Amino acid sequence: MKADTHPDYHMIDVKMTDGTIIKMKSTWGSEGDTLSLDVDPTVHPAWTGGGARLLDSGGRVSKFKKKYEGLGF
Repeated sequence: MKADTHPDYHMIDVKMTDGTIIKMKSTWGSEGDTLSLDVDPTVHPAWTGGGARLLDSGGRVSKFKKKYEGLGF
């Protein structure tokens, strides 16, 4: 196996959207760099249970709901 096959795995700071900073291992950047997130697990509906409302751009969500209203969505 080649020695240069795997990327460098090091500690970085990850800045959440609320300003908190956590330490995490990553291949991104260099040792000690700070990665600022636009969306993180504390605010994204996929991790919070979907409590946030969907933004309906161009009526797509309402069109989808109308098309499949009989299926119990």
